[in-house]
Amino acid sequence: MASSSYSNPPCAACKCLRRKCMPDCVFAPYFPPEEPQKFINVHKIFGASNVSKLLNDVAPHQREDAVNSLAYEAEARMKDPVYGCVGAISVLQRQVMRLQKELDATNADIIRYAYNDMPQPPPAAASQYGRRSAAGHGGSGGGSFNQNSGLYYPSQWNGNDPGGDNESGSM
Repeated sequence: MASSSYSNPPCAACKCLRRKCMPDCVFAPYFPPEEPQKFINVHKIFGASNVSKLLNDVAPHQREDAVNSLAYEAEARMKDPVYGCVGAISVLQRQVMRLQKELDATNADIIRYAYNDMPQPPPAAASQYGRRSAAGHGGSGGGSFNQNSGLYYPSQWNGNDPGGDNESGSM
């Protein structure tokens, strides 16, 4: 029965590079054997020699973060060889700006609605929801007709206080 002097399996880097994994291997703590694709991507993009030099130049407590950054950038470069992470960041920034514009527009619509600046829906839609226009009803029914804008406002919005905070109408 043959026994081996080194019982641990080689790290993903040494396995990929087809070399014996020594106990002082700089790759072993960061590229475990169960994650071979992590090293393969990093090796394809940056090269094993460059990664080894980088790990030796970085302080030991920062090496894990450095390897995680390299792995993330390598994976992004595999998906987008030109822009890598920057491409993903740009897409997300554009999405945030688009959503911010949409949020601003929605907030403006809410404010306009709260201050009665929303146009009246067409008559068919108004009667569908049980609202009546002031024309032909003499303004009765609890609403008012603004002759300047031609809009009908339900009675809950007729007061001087659009927020409804001033219940008595006078201070």
